[in-house]
Amino acid sequence: MPDQKPVVILGVFVADTAYRAARAPRMGETILGSDFKLGPGGKGSNQAVAAGRLGADVTFVTRLGRDPFADMARATWKDAGVKAAVIETPESYTGAAYIFIEETTGNNAIIVCPGAASMISPEDIDANAALIRSAGVFVTQLEQPVAAAQHALEIARQAGVTTILNPAPAATLPDRMFALSDYVTPNETEAGELTGMAVETVDDARRAADRLLAMGVGTVIVTLGEKGALLHAKGASEHVPAVSAGPVVETTGAGDAFNGGLAAALSHGLAPPEAVRFACAVAGISVTRPGTAPSMPSLAEVEALLRAGG
Repeated sequence: MPDQKPVVILGVFVADTAYRAARAPRMGETILGSDFKLGPGGKGSNQAVAAGRLGADVTFVTRLGRDPFADMARATWKDAGVKAAVIETPESYTGAAYIFIEETTGNNAIIVCPGAASMISPEDIDANAALIRSAGVFVTQLEQPVAAAQHALEIARQAGVTTILNPAPAATLPDRMFALSDYVTPNETEAGELTGMAVETVDDARRAADRLLAMGVGTVIVTLGEKGALLHAKGASEHVPAVSAGPVVETTGAGDAFNGGLAAALSHGLAPPEAVRFACAVAGISVTRPGTAPSMPSLAEVEALLRAGG
């Protein structure tokens, strides 16, 4: 890919603690589980890892406590080549998620405690304003407070930085946030919740994307799982098929892989259709592997898949 511009991502890190058992325990009861996994999570962190493994010059802005989960976060980012702009928060703790998986059905129940990341503030964004202004691409999601995300988008937009809002998890947003976003990247469910329209088909996605354009978004990219993604802007709409890399093992983190891949591609100056196809390839590889951050592919793997016509 051509020369790149820096990517800055604002978001959250949480340590995922996943427990598997036949059923959930009743209150006051202890049961034996069959499996346990501990790993890095958080949408923003996963997206930064994805972009970093693709060779992007990426910095991740967040808050952490001062504890073993913070050590895990830093080790994860170092391994992926991600630079960290961390506001240390010793009075709180690094975020964590409890994930119970019912082994007979695969259904899950989750408790997320964001910890220090819930304290990310507009003042934190001001402290990192020069970093955001220096970026070619800025990305945020909605796991940290909305006020901080909006302020960061304002700073990026004023500096002419390409802005990506991944509206996950879906939330009621100030109208201004849409107008600050060059790209908004909801999945089908999030597009439906943002627009009040059911999104099940590509044509449904187009109608919802039109609604988002009317709300001020520059370009809408609706991710459609096994159907790929819809790239939709004023006067242009293109359905980009999914890129298959093999049998699906786990879809958790596929959206983060897509957004990290999109940011990396745009930072290299790829045109939107090529950037979306690249992002589909990143997501296509990620779902063939277990885990979230560990599943993110390298640039060489993505380029090989695209050359092979996956």
